[in-house]
Amino acid sequence: MSSFLLPPMRLVVMAKAPLPGYAKTRLIPTLGEKGAAALALQLLQDTLAEAVKANLGPVELHVAPNSRHPFWQEFKLPQGVKLYSQSEGDLGQRLWRAAKSSYAAGQGLFLLGTDCPALNAERLRAAAVALVHTDSVMYPANDGGYTLLGLKYLHSRLFEDICWSTEVVAQQTLERLLECDMQCQQLDVLADIDDPEDLQFLPGALSRSLADFREAD
Repeated sequence: MSSFLLPPMRLVVMAKAPLPGYAKTRLIPTLGEKGAAALALQLLQDTLAEAVKANLGPVELHVAPNSRHPFWQEFKLPQGVKLYSQSEGDLGQRLWRAAKSSYAAGQGLFLLGTDCPALNAERLRAAAVALVHTDSVMYPANDGGYTLLGLKYLHSRLFEDICWSTEVVAQQTLERLLECDMQCQQLDVLADIDDPEDLQFLPGALSRSLADFREAD
């Protein structure tokens, strides 16, 4: 399907600054603090590149600790990507505030993180095509979360009473969608890179760089 036939989309990417000891902390025992941060940086850059490549609409990067942090002030954003600070609160509150920050009626919304290298431009476009025919789409994660949530309509309830960072996030989100009378099409189950055992799911180029990441320390 050609891009001009797709609904207007807004892509909201949530990210932590890839700093040693702050990002990808569960990978530190395997990669070290600097190595885990180096991988986080590469995942961030790849996610933004694929979001721009998908050519679906404006791409926003919502960051922690905030956009005034020296890392983000020096970080080179891809052309057209806008930088925003995440709000305070738990992940649900931060997602909701990011989602509604520049909401426009009739505009679809994608919420995604930077942990899933398999979430490439092709899969983003596939999700946009799917959203034409339903109220929401989801790429579930193999750990019970989700790597992308696409929405036609916004409801704060979608982000409330969720046990974030647990294996029930996707299921609870599907329950909230049902409460809001929203249909959801689930797409491929993809792998987030959070724990050492997830490193096996890195694509070829990133996998070959693992030795470099380990040596960063």
